[in-house]
Amino acid sequence: MNIYIYSDESGVFDKVHNNIFVYGGLIILGQTAKEYWSRRYSAVENNIRKRGNYPNNYELKATNVRNEYKRKLYHSLKNCYKFGLIIDQQRVLDRIFESKKDKQRYLDYAYKIAVKRALKDLIHLKIFNKSDVNNIFFYVDEHTTATNGLYELGEGLEQEFKNGTYNMTYDAFFPPLFPDMGHVKLKYCNSAATLLVRAADIVANRIYYLARKNLPFDKEKNLFIHRLP
Repeated sequence: MNIYIYSDESGVFDKVHNNIFVYGGLIILGQTAKEYWSRRYSAVENNIRKRGNYPNNYELKATNVRNEYKRKLYHSLKNCYKFGLIIDQQRVLDRIFESKKDKQRYLDYAYKIAVKRALKDLIHLKIFNKSDVNNIFFYVDEHTTATNGLYELGEGLEQEFKNGTYNMTYDAFFPPLFPDMGHVKLKYCNSAATLLVRAADIVANRIYYLARKNLPFDKEKNLFIHRLP
């Protein structure tokens, strides 16, 4: 079985002006599920385009559509496995914000933790077994990350899920989640051209909204939420 992760972020990672930063997205187990959710989400988008009189090339992202349409898009994903990570920026060390590289390194770490904890939740609930996993494909909304930054995240994901990580400070090895898997692939996508990355944007926006309003997540079906630090 292949696992497909579609993700986006919401908020600005800047503790002077913002309190929270969010990652959110979809966890899709297998090709059949991927095709199903693609068809379903596309149908809902097409319906909203007609109702809202949006042109075919108009990107239906959270910042571009009315609240009623955002709710409709999110509701269409209620049975899809979703993940989210909320970063309380006021608890993040000040030194993390001193350079772009340190900020990106922390965000890469947070992203890996978000996905890993959600997958462990699914394994704990016996939704799938570790031995079922052949490959993991990550599809992330593109942003202004340098080329070496993209490489570092891809390498970090491979270590986290396939090879394991080594912490020199504590002289400790942390085994991978799926040691027998094949490949870990990362692709940065233009959300305008990638349907399920747009769906991830809607999920991230929903998490951001609830977190900012300090509203509960217990009614959000199949959404696995974690927090940092």
